[in-house]
Amino acid sequence: MRVLTIIILALLLGTCQPPPSLLEQVKARGELRVVSRNSPTTFYLGAEGPAGLEYDLASQFATHLGVNLNMYAPENFSEVLPAVRRGEAHIAAAGLSITRTRKADFWFGPPYLEITPQIVYRYGEGRPRSLEEIEGSSLGVISGSSHEESLARVYDDTSWVQRFDVGAEELLAKVASKELEYAVADSVEIALGQRYYPELRAALDLAEPEPLAWAFQRGPDDSLYREAVIFLETLQGSGQLAQVIDRHYGNTDRFDYVGTRIFMRHIDSRLPAYRETFEEAALLAGVDWRLLAAIGYQESHWDPDAVSPTGVRGIMMLTRNTARHVGIDNRRDAEESILGGARYFDRVKDKIPDRIEEPDRTWLALAAYNVGFGHLEDARILTEAAGDDPDKWIDVREYLPLLSQKKWYSRTKHGYARGREPVLYVENIRSYYDILVWITNQEDQVTSATESL
Repeated sequence: MRVLTIIILALLLGTCQPPPSLLEQVKARGELRVVSRNSPTTFYLGAEGPAGLEYDLASQFATHLGVNLNMYAPENFSEVLPAVRRGEAHIAAAGLSITRTRKADFWFGPPYLEITPQIVYRYGEGRPRSLEEIEGSSLGVISGSSHEESLARVYDDTSWVQRFDVGAEELLAKVASKELEYAVADSVEIALGQRYYPELRAALDLAEPEPLAWAFQRGPDDSLYREAVIFLETLQGSGQLAQVIDRHYGNTDRFDYVGTRIFMRHIDSRLPAYRETFEEAALLAGVDWRLLAAIGYQESHWDPDAVSPTGVRGIMMLTRNTARHVGIDNRRDAEESILGGARYFDRVKDKIPDRIEEPDRTWLALAAYNVGFGHLEDARILTEAAGDDPDKWIDVREYLPLLSQKKWYSRTKHGYARGREPVLYVENIRSYYDILVWITNQEDQVTSATESL
């Protein structure tokens, strides 16, 4: 009898299946839960839905797994990592620095970006020359951030530091409005913030550059973590990671304080007279009105009487031939110029191959709007011949400047072009567009809050 019992138990144990791994559970349930933070550098609700660098990367990983993405941001940043620790989220994708303290509790995937923690101040208020000079001042930091750890390594006592459960944008706004003398933010956040608060400046580096990565719960099951490592390493090796990063931060490496201040003033003084026309033209062309407005500002600073030495004129700076082509009689008439520019941009964009996805499709169309479609095609051919991707702006922009060098333009169909101009043109418009999106989103929030009262 005892032998029979042992045999039965052996048979039963032999039929037991091991519990599914976390990766298998995610796939079975069809949902990847990712916790982030509400910030322009990570995850936010844009004009066309969820957006941000972390959102784009997480969306691609969810697609790779064949599941839906459930991405959310808790009210406070300090709640991000605990959500992963409790198993409420599978991944924390929130612009997290890899620190010694965090590594003790979490696995981190491959770094995808590097930032530098910096002290930010308001231009004109006196730049601190050392970290010692800041001690005892009104210095703000985000609660639960790695910057708190950095401050603790610099100062023996940080009781004088003010901690806030806000996003980086709100913290920077406190410095811009003189509510705080200084704040700690990372280099990317400051670069983005300067577009909206051009008086902000980075004074000092608080610490050495830090890598950013996704965080995973430490435990016996590392299946999802290992799959994410493979995914991110593949994305990096293929060049796709660099392309995603460029889409979000490719226009932050140049900051023009004077130009940004003038642009902000013109948004108040000039844009209201033409906004309705930009909105009408955008509906006809099927584009965001703020993109058309950004093009108009790059072309003329929204001056209907603008004239270039080559004879192009009006808000959208149309040539005589282009105006005739899009049915415009008076290029100095603001409404005609904006409608004509919208039609022309729409036609240029239609020439871009259908396989090219956004936002590269728009960036390439803008380059063609500036330099001509033929020259853009020449640059794309040079890009492909060199083994890079002719459908990605991050690659094509490296080859456009070659069109001004005889060694290269002599090989092309359309010859010489001032190839650096469309690169600058596109990057400027991207900056203007981002600022307009930010300002109109702020206006919408105020309107919603007022209507709810």
